[in-house]
Amino acid sequence: MDPQRNKQLMSEIFAALAEGDGNPFAEAMSDDFSWTIAGSATQWAGTWRGKRAVQEQLLRPLFAQFERPYRNRAVSFTAEEDRVVVECRGEVVTKSGRPYNNQYCYVCRFDDQGRLASLVEYADTALMEEALEPPPLDAGG
Repeated sequence: MDPQRNKQLMSEIFAALAEGDGNPFAEAMSDDFSWTIAGSATQWAGTWRGKRAVQEQLLRPLFAQFERPYRNRAVSFTAEEDRVVVECRGEVVTKSGRPYNNQYCYVCRFDDQGRLASLVEYADTALMEEALEPPPLDAGG
């Protein structure tokens, strides 16, 4: 494990996300990557397992709600062992005109090959419920 290498990779990923480019994030995911949205106060809470499921069942329906490219700016990074914790701020407007400017804490775990193995998202779940349409029935869980 190289915490500083993982931290540098997340810094590069978030530099791209700040410009609305999610490709570096997708490229860093391992094939068995999982994404968990923590909490119970949102219909979006759950776990998506596998890079394909994350992209097709979580990110695609979520980003389809946005009027323009989603941007996410990092505020801070903390790296230790196989984890990088990212405090960040998202910014976008939904197609229905509602702002969706959420604050996040992502706990990102890396595998032995230096690829993203998992992400646990902590966010304002009340804002998710207010600004977003519910996810598809087959999403998460």
